[in-house]
This record gives sequence, C-alpha cells and structure tokens, in this order.
Amino acid sequence: MTSPSRRAALRAMGTLAVTLGARELAFGAAIVAVRVWPADEYTRITIESDAALTQKHFLAENPARLVIDVDGLELSPQLRDLVGKVRSDDPFIAGVRVGQSQPRVVRLVIDLKQATAPQLFTLAPVAAYQHRLVFDLHPVKELDPLLELIRDKEQAEAKAAKAVQDALGEFIARMNASVASSPASTPLPNLPTLPPPPLPVVPPVVTQARIDRLVVIALDPGHGGEDPGATGPSGLREKDVVLAIAMLLRDRINANPSMRAMLTRDADFFVPLHERVKKARRVQADLFVSIHADAFFTPEARGASVFALSQSGASSSAARWMANRENAADLVGGVNVAVKDETVMRAMLDMSTTAQIKDSLKLGGEVLGQIGKVGRLHKGSVEQASFAVLKAPDIPSILVESAFISNPEEESKLRDPEYRAQLVEALATGIQRYFARNPPLARSRQL
Repeated sequence: MTSPSRRAALRAMGTLAVTLGARELAFGAAIVAVRVWPADEYTRITIESDAALTQKHFLAENPARLVIDVDGLELSPQLRDLVGKVRSDDPFIAGVRVGQSQPRVVRLVIDLKQATAPQLFTLAPVAAYQHRLVFDLHPVKELDPLLELIRDKEQAEAKAAKAVQDALGEFIARMNASVASSPASTPLPNLPTLPPPPLPVVPPVVTQARIDRLVVIALDPGHGGEDPGATGPSGLREKDVVLAIAMLLRDRINANPSMRAMLTRDADFFVPLHERVKKARRVQADLFVSIHADAFFTPEARGASVFALSQSGASSSAARWMANRENAADLVGGVNVAVKDETVMRAMLDMSTTAQIKDSLKLGGEVLGQIGKVGRLHKGSVEQASFAVLKAPDIPSILVESAFISNPEEESKLRDPEYRAQLVEALATGIQRYFARNPPLARSRQL
C-alpha cells in the first residue's frame, strides 16, 4: 500500500505538472515559425515561439558575423529551416548556421555581407502572432533616399538621351544609304559665285528667372513584412496589392521628367509609421500619399475613401475606427521602441499645422473626384481622423483606401490589372490637378 506521505508527494507532483503545463515540462519553448524579410534597407529575421525567449549576442570579425545565443531552446526542425530561408541576393546575410551550443541554448551564427548595426528585441503576442524574437540587420551607413532619387532621374535622362541619339543615328544611316543607292544626277553648269547674304541681327534673348527643381511625391504602400494588413475572402493580402498599385503609380509619375516618386517601401518588408514620415521629410517631398485597401467586419461595406489629418477629432466614428486600425500597424509589424528617433516622435505626437491640413484637404478632394470616376465611393467627401502616418507637419498628406478588400466583389477588382491601371490613372490625374491649382514652387516650405 502507498503510505500517506507518498500519496501526498504524488499529489504535489501532479499539481506541479498541471501548474507548469506541457511547455515547461518539455524543457523549452516551442518554435511556431521562423521568417526572413530581406530588403535593401534592412533584413529582418523573426523567430516566433509559444513562450518568451531571451538572447545574448555579439559581433565577430574575420569573417564578419553576428553570433546569437538564444536561451530556453532545443534545436528543432523549424530552427534548421532558417538556413534554407536565406536568399542568395540578401543584401546583408551570406548564410546562417544553427547549432545546440549547450543544453537549452541554441546558437545562431549569421555570416554578414557588409558592416551591420544589428537591433535585437522581443515583441509580445499581438493579433495572430505569439511571442517574437526579432533580429533587424541595418547597414552601418544609412541609404540617402534623396541621392537615390537624383541618381534615378539622371539615369532615366541618360537612357532617354541615348535612345534619341540611337534613333537619330539610325535615321541618318538610312538617309545616307538612300543617297548612295540613288542614280547619279546630271552635273550642274558652272555658275557665278555670289557673296553670302548678311547674317540677320538676332536680338538678345532675355532669360526669365526661374527655379528648376524636382517635384517629389512620397508614395507609401501600407503595411508589409510581418504586418500583412487586411486579408480578403479569397486570401488577397492588403500589403501585396497596395505595393503593386504604388509601383504602378511610381512609374506613371516618373514618366513626367520634372517629377519623381519615392516609395517608403519597394518590397515586402515592414516600415514603422514614424519612419515613413521621416523618409518623406528626408527627400523634402511635396506630397505624401499613403495607399491602403479597406476592411470591415461585414463583407457588405464597399467603396473607396480618402482621408486627411484632423486637429479636432474624427469626422465620423468610421473614420476614427479606421485611424485606430491603421495606427496599430506598428504593434503588428513590430517596432523596436528603444531606438525611435525622439525628434521624429515629437513630430508624430504634435498635431500638424493648419496650413498642412488645408492643403491635404485640397489634394484629397482632387484625388477623390478622380477615383469617383473609376468606381464607387464609400463617402463623397474627404474624411478626417488622427492617422499617425499623415502627421508630417510640412507635407500635404492623404491616405487612400482604394477599396474594401473584405468585400468579395471589390477584392476581385483589386486583383484585376485593368482596374489597378484605372485607379493609378485616377490618382495621377488627381495629383496633377492639385499641382495645377497649387504650384509647388510657389509654396513655402518649413525645413
């Protein structure tokens, strides 16, 4: 028979097992997924687990590598999968090695292609995600987006000039061949040589003083990377469709030699809201257009919308709900709060100037009017709410909800290349109409 003391001990062990649960009894967190998000700006590695993880890391040289020891882990097939997720064209990662350095400690060795300033942080469970351990690999020297725009314009001009030169050369070659193959003409008789006529007197040209500068438009495809945005009934993701629309609009704008478009992201990676504003200000953008695809609880909601910032609360409860939803992108996408730029954050918290909001409403009105010619509008006027991404105090800024991706019919339209082309033409026309009424060279800028 079992003694009372032994029975008490067994009951205590059972209670302990119930309290600890399966995760602790397995002596380590379980890996849910590992993901890699490569981009020119930075590469992100995410390890998602069912329990919080802690890590220690250091940089090593010859060769350059980042060494990370993750506590509370046993080597698993999911972690081994990380090796195969690194692409050969990743700007930062040459390769990854994973091993069990000691019991319950997994060592990751990331071989680096360039000097890197790593940021490592954890994210608490949010939305569909459990605990996340995040490694962001940033370049030591940040890219200069304005310099990139200028180089892009110069390359486009050089390419256009070469195309003209090639076409002219081909035309001259055809003319020379035509003359060489024509029958010999009858020689003209000798004629007396006449003095050349006097050259006409050309009056001096009066040059008009003008400012010649590039008009820059910041295009912001919402969400990206860890943050998929809304998802349609058939699986279309907001982050994918708005990137496709933004890239088409970029090409449409860049076709104008005096204008250039800057994308806040040009691939599937996450950009924090304050970084989107910061990028627009760094290139001294004349406009900021954030592109999204709406979603609601019920599939019946439909129609495009345009939003501007508000200084006095949202224009409707729906606008307030939409702003709260979009402002939550940082929580889902994953922001390292320890490195946020204090100056930028103050600008984000301060309400923008009245002049900026006035110009934003003008821009929004022009864009909304053009979108209304392409499809249905959710509301016939520009709405206002406190969208964090619209808070650049010196740049007219709007947020365009292109359609309700949660509506099956509108999700199908967002998949349609023809509808996307029509939407892009409407956006470009609205922007051009705004500049026609508000010339950018006449507008003062706060630097």
